[in-house]
Amino acid sequence: MHWQRMIGLNHEATLQSWALHSRPLIVLLNYVYGSLHFVITAGAVIWLYRRHPGDYPRWRNTLALTTVLALIGFVFWPLMPPRLLYTAGHGSYGFVDTLAKYPTFWSFDSGTIHKISNQYAAMPSLHFAWATWSTVVLAPMVKRTWARALVYVYPAATLFAIVVTANHYFLDAAAGAAIFGIGALGAVVITRRQRPVAV
Repeated sequence: MHWQRMIGLNHEATLQSWALHSRPLIVLLNYVYGSLHFVITAGAVIWLYRRHPGDYPRWRNTLALTTVLALIGFVFWPLMPPRLLYTAGHGSYGFVDTLAKYPTFWSFDSGTIHKISNQYAAMPSLHFAWATWSTVVLAPMVKRTWARALVYVYPAATLFAIVVTANHYFLDAAAGAAIFGIGALGAVVITRRQRPVAV
């Protein structure tokens, strides 16, 4: 938060405070945060495998590298997400844990999720990294204008959801975009080495 304040990005609490005036919006964003990244990413993987097998290895490797880089970040730089400032009794920061306070099909406070999830896996944002991956993969392949527009809007919608639900800071999303870029570059090298040599 201090770093974000220095560069003028520390606006998560203000944005959430504005969104909290609409209960339906918060409930919708809870579901977007909790499930959409799994559905869209899995759908893009299947689409690639079935419809564009020639492109599949490079983008599969990109997704794998991006995910591994995120997991390394979670291990070596555990970061408290904004929602935990609220649950830890630091309400003065202005954040609300929307998953705990508003209806959704799961919460970090539920027994199983609480036990298996890493509560400090905020930096980088894997939600935003996967959303960026999905957009880069799907945008060139989607033919209909309205569908392509939805694909381009998806990362912005994801960013809005992860911030408003108090699960990420803006810098988490920036780091998510960065690991996607690194993963994409690494995947180019790996995919070239994996291709069979013609004889």
